[in-house]
Amino acid sequence: MADWEIWLVILVLALATACTRSSFWLVGHHITIPKRVQEMLRYAPACALAAIVAPDLILAADGQPLLDASNLKLVSGIVATIYYLLRRNMLETIVFGMAFFTALRLIHVT
Repeated sequence: MADWEIWLVILVLALATACTRSSFWLVGHHITIPKRVQEMLRYAPACALAAIVAPDLILAADGQPLLDASNLKLVSGIVATIYYLLRRNMLETIVFGMAFFTALRLIHVT
């Protein structure tokens, strides 16, 4: 590709990204989203986070599911989830989960 073609592609992609990301902002007041859809959209961030975190907890280094006690990430995730259900504090859960995972890794190595 020529240099001008590369710059044209970058410009078109930037324009497409700007249009799609700003579409709700530009026409948001003119479109009414049904209440049921608004209620479902509340769960979108949690679902996206779960979709990012779950494979890391479940899959081993070779890409195969590892669902036993030797999977330290999965064990730490389960313990952190229980901690969150008891305490209901996300920051504490993150610190506790990482500390628990680090402790498991240190115990497992020695």
